[in-house]
Amino acid sequence: MTLVSGLVAAGVLSGAGTAVADGTPQPEGGATATIDGLKTYGEAVIHGDGGDQRVAAGLFQMSVDGGGMLQTYCVDIHNPTQRDAPYQETSWSGTSLGTNRNAGKIRWILQNSYPQVNDLAALARQAGAGSLTEQDAAAGTQVAIWRYSDGAKVDAVDPRAEKLADYLEKNARGIGEPQASLTLDPPAVSGRPGDLLGPVTVHTNAGSVTVSPPVDAAAGGVRIIDKTGKVITSAKDGSQLFFDVPEDAADGSVELTVQGSTTVPVGRAFASESRSQTQILAGSSESTVSATATATWAAKGAVPAVSARKNCAKGGVDVTAANKGDQPFTFQLMGAEHTIPVGTSRTVTVPLQEDQPYDFTVTGPNGFSRRFTGVLDCRTQGAITTESTQTLSEPSPATVGGGTTPPGTDLAATGGSAVTPMIAGVAIGLVVIGGAVLVFLRRKEIEQAD
Repeated sequence: MTLVSGLVAAGVLSGAGTAVADGTPQPEGGATATIDGLKTYGEAVIHGDGGDQRVAAGLFQMSVDGGGMLQTYCVDIHNPTQRDAPYQETSWSGTSLGTNRNAGKIRWILQNSYPQVNDLAALARQAGAGSLTEQDAAAGTQVAIWRYSDGAKVDAVDPRAEKLADYLEKNARGIGEPQASLTLDPPAVSGRPGDLLGPVTVHTNAGSVTVSPPVDAAAGGVRIIDKTGKVITSAKDGSQLFFDVPEDAADGSVELTVQGSTTVPVGRAFASESRSQTQILAGSSESTVSATATATWAAKGAVPAVSARKNCAKGGVDVTAANKGDQPFTFQLMGAEHTIPVGTSRTVTVPLQEDQPYDFTVTGPNGFSRRFTGVLDCRTQGAITTESTQTLSEPSPATVGGGTTPPGTDLAATGGSAVTPMIAGVAIGLVVIGGAVLVFLRRKEIEQAD
């Protein structure tokens, strides 16, 4: 059996790229949202080799797909924010936070400042700031975060905001990464028809989630059950789900969707494939979250299950392939051959250059195909330039509409306000990486019992 994969550096603005086989990009799971703009902010000064720059500093707002609102701070000061950019809840390991030893201190700041602490009088007393407005509190919190996320030399313009920034920076302590709002582990399973494929374990902070098998699965007799054989339509944290595939089912695959409503944990990262600056969550209303898992089965031969995720510690994308068939699964990836014995899995790390778009498809026997796309964004830039940061004195190339909270959205728990000001959106052009990129492959093998 042979698996073929192509990796291309796509021209983002020009539309250049190489056609790939059919497939569906597979996110980690959790909340997906669109950035609305900077809503509550003050001013800060970034001190760089090229001089000082005055910038806006504060809270962004995002609209969650399916319902809900998020408040975020930036952890990527030197990249622009693209207007209406889509974002996906992401593990720290898939962002610059994954290699930042101070990431836990950023989470402490989020939990101990605005908007999680919305008693501004008490926060001002703790910081020795006298008094704080929402704008002061947002600016001071963002400045403190930038000092740890980017190692930036940055100060708040308002003395009260600067007092808060200094207080937060000095008192920050490391806290571990928060649990994802919703993920499925593993995101791909495989096996024989007649067997139970799985388990797929639900990880969520929601009280319960809805389990929705695809329509074609019902037509083919595939059921989603628990280990006792009971059909599952809802689940909770720790629930184990199995794909029950009829013994006479033709070789194929299906996708399971799990969806719920919950507040996303403070400190979760949000990344965009459009190269819009990485964000970290400061507050959440009740929001829609979802995750998917795929199952593949075949009567004979190799039966692969493939998933992928960014790994900033290794500077690339981890492609994990497992084999539940009765024959070894041999495949090629960027010129290197790999063989997965029966009942084992292997993780191959595909190294990529920083900011490199990738789009590759993993194919296998019986029509198996999985596509993975994205942009590797693991670093913050070391120097600020006028081309990469929108200053307050410059006209905005694109404004963000709307200045009120949508009806039915309650951000009281996160300290949000329906009348806070907004700033013009930042929409500096994307950097295009064109042409073929030569990469070298390294791999790691993990042998595990069937």
